Amino acid sequence: MTGRLRRLLSVRWLKPALAVLGVLLAAFLLYRALGNYSWREITTAIRAIPIERTGLAILFAALSYFCLSWFDWLALRYVRSDIPYRRSALASFVALSLGHNIGFAALSSGAIRYRYYSRWGVSAGDVAKIVVFCGVTVGLGLIALGGSACLLRAELTAELLGISASLAIVLGLLCLAAVGGYLALSLFLRRSITLAGTKVNMPPPELALAQIGIGALNFACVGACLYHAIRGIREVAYFEVAAAYVLSNAASLLVHAPGGLGVLETIMLHLLPGANVLAALVLFRVIYYLLPLCLGVPLFALSEALLKRTATDRKVKQS
Repeated sequence: MTGRLRRLLSVRWLKPALAVLGVLLAAFLLYRALGNYSWREITTAIRAIPIERTGLAILFAALSYFCLSWFDWLALRYVRSDIPYRRSALASFVALSLGHNIGFAALSSGAIRYRYYSRWGVSAGDVAKIVVFCGVTVGLGLIALGGSACLLRAELTAELLGISASLAIVLGLLCLAAVGGYLALSLFLRRSITLAGTKVNMPPPELALAQIGIGALNFACVGACLYHAIRGIREVAYFEVAAAYVLSNAASLLVHAPGGLGVLETIMLHLLPGANVLAALVLFRVIYYLLPLCLGVPLFALSEALLKRTATDRKVKQS
């Protein structure tokens, strides 16, 4: 996968094509995302939930995107790049605010990351490693939080998966064992391993531990965002919502549904049937997906213009 992605990102015509396609696609995504809901649905959902719950949902959404920005910063340390945090945070937010709504995250957000990092001197091969590193961090966070949810709410997990509670506990232990195995590999595996024709080194233990911690914290924040949206209209426990979100996110990764569209709704309605839950899910999508998209579109267009001007000025000075 890494080798394929690296070859794709190194195609010469991809740079100018991404500039045009990215802005057009972002504008289309904004139109399409807003078209999923009527303004009446959105305003009704917002009015139905206490302002303090909406505020807390926005706060945890912001904390999630803050956590996501550290995915990129850690990845840059992994490839030994000294790009400062402010730049990696910009690339991360724009890539993910669009990528969350596009689906196929490795290609969508990966292509946007390449657009930024290649201009800052990162090679196509290293960008591919950054994309894979961020993907692994997502997986570690999902497995760590999912394993914890299986152990802490075994009955709920059993109900959602259609398995026994004892099997849910075993699943939770296996998840945490997988996370521990990754950390052990970072401690003891010193040689390179080959994945899809590309040599890859395990990150050092401190980076691996940071991946696990920040990955789990990110999903905990997303779960808290969804929890407060639902808690404004229904009595519900945090781990019920977190477990349902982890399961829906894992399922949406398999089908590449943008933002888990439809998958999250199905699981949450099974857990908490009722039309008012749909209203809370609309609010969650507005906060976690649409608001960042509304910020990411102009940021992408503005940064494209500024980076293009900087590149032009540099060429003029060199000539």
